[in-house]
Amino acid sequence: MKYSNIVKAVFIKRPNRFIAKVDIEGHREIVHVKNTGRCKELLIPGCEVWLTAPGTPDRKTKYDLVAVRKKNGILFNIDSQAPNKVVKEWLATKPYDKVIPEYTYGASRIDFYMEKGVERYLMEVKGCTLEIDGVGYFPDAPTERGVKHIHELIKAKKAGIHAILAFVIQMDGVTEVRPNIETHPEFGEALSEARAAGVEVLFLCCHVEPGELVITVD
Repeated sequence: MKYSNIVKAVFIKRPNRFIAKVDIEGHREIVHVKNTGRCKELLIPGCEVWLTAPGTPDRKTKYDLVAVRKKNGILFNIDSQAPNKVVKEWLATKPYDKVIPEYTYGASRIDFYMEKGVERYLMEVKGCTLEIDGVGYFPDAPTERGVKHIHELIKAKKAGIHAILAFVIQMDGVTEVRPNIETHPEFGEALSEARAAGVEVLFLCCHVEPGELVITVD
């Protein structure tokens, strides 16, 4: 997944979860943050960030903030829309007969429905942008929606559908995602229930460039 253009900037502050103030070569600009999570360990005043200008008419902000370099040197893609886009590209390389995004199942909309012969699959995608000592954690903020999706996957598995929870790791060098039980213990409980029920948990490792996110696993 590539962005059409990319601009380097310096992060100044984040007044709220939707916007940030940045410096672009001496010019201060208000930009849209494409991640409503906390990202407090990433978006630190003075850090390097990268922006893209979608060119959408009538926007309040010219740029979207999509990537940031953490103080440990690791580059993170923090675009919350990127995981689904990169998984869609990745699934297109797999031998599925059918791939349908945004599939309604039960009381939820699951990210992908796939078919391979007579076998049916449901995949829910979660983007991981929280790294601690080389390990990924999810979520970085409480997510009742995420818990609901896991319960739907458990129901699907019991109904004979292959159920998959896929974590897109939006940074290099991390191969595992653990539940962030300090932030949301219910998510950790739901994940344990899912594993016990036979829901497949995938860790989709990625390579990150300022203007690119690529899944690196087969």
